[in-house]
Amino acid sequence: MTTEECPPWLVVGLGNPGPEYRDNRHNIGFMVADVLAKRMSARLSRHRRAVAVVGEGRLTLGGARIVLAKPLTYMNLSGGPVAGLARFYKVSVERILVIHDELDLPYAQLRVKRGGGEGGHNGLRSISQSLGSREYVRVRFGIGRPPGRMDPAAYVLTNFSGVERKELEFLIDRCADAAEAVIERGVEWTQNAFHGA
Repeated sequence: MTTEECPPWLVVGLGNPGPEYRDNRHNIGFMVADVLAKRMSARLSRHRRAVAVVGEGRLTLGGARIVLAKPLTYMNLSGGPVAGLARFYKVSVERILVIHDELDLPYAQLRVKRGGGEGGHNGLRSISQSLGSREYVRVRFGIGRPPGRMDPAAYVLTNFSGVERKELEFLIDRCADAAEAVIERGVEWTQNAFHGA
């Protein structure tokens, strides 16, 4: 089967729409999706069948076709647009990749996995419920635990600190690299390449 005949990958960056959320920890998925859109030379625009902005393209000449999406519902309702796009583009759950923030990882640590639980992440819970499956790939970007007794729900809506922002652009690029690696080389190769770093 040629890359033309292969179904596309659906790559979803999670976040909340609106300028007030743009730099929040919870919006790391949107930030990585914007980097991938630039690499693909894809313009993200409103999709006619889903509440999301979507762009299509390839990361490399002759590479896999990619549908890149940022749901425009709020985080907790991300599942509807993801399931709708999967149906529209005829993408099986095994070819869905979701990029999201992860409280249970130290800041900047990346982890890639297929399936598993949602770890209290409401965006993932919504996607799993809407797809009827947890067997999609996740690229998880560590944002660390909230300080002291701060509510995690409030913490994810804070912006990265000045110290964190110094290397954030590099880390977002690295997260985009991991998403590319999953598509081009597979989950296991990506885990071996990125989990030790």
